[in-house]
Amino acid sequence: MKLSSRGHYGLRAMIELANSFGKGPVALAGIADQEKLSMAYLEQLFAALKKSGLVESTRGVRGGYELTRKPSQVSVGEIVRALEGP
Repeated sequence: MKLSSRGHYGLRAMIELANSFGKGPVALAGIADQEKLSMAYLEQLFAALKKSGLVESTRGVRGGYELTRKPSQVSVGEIVRALEGP
């Protein structure tokens, strides 16, 4: 299976969230810096991930995104389908 940049970058971002699971929301700016990704592109990806129910957002100064379930309960297939379609 060949992944598009959308799937590849989305998986990288979700790994960052998995690594921070239980520590509160993670800002997209932090993920963008860590993974060397465009902030605008990440915003598009996270809109799709949020719509699929894989992540939830928190607004405000200490806001950001976090997984809705434990990392062990989220599959790579779910992430790819949320970003690239069935």
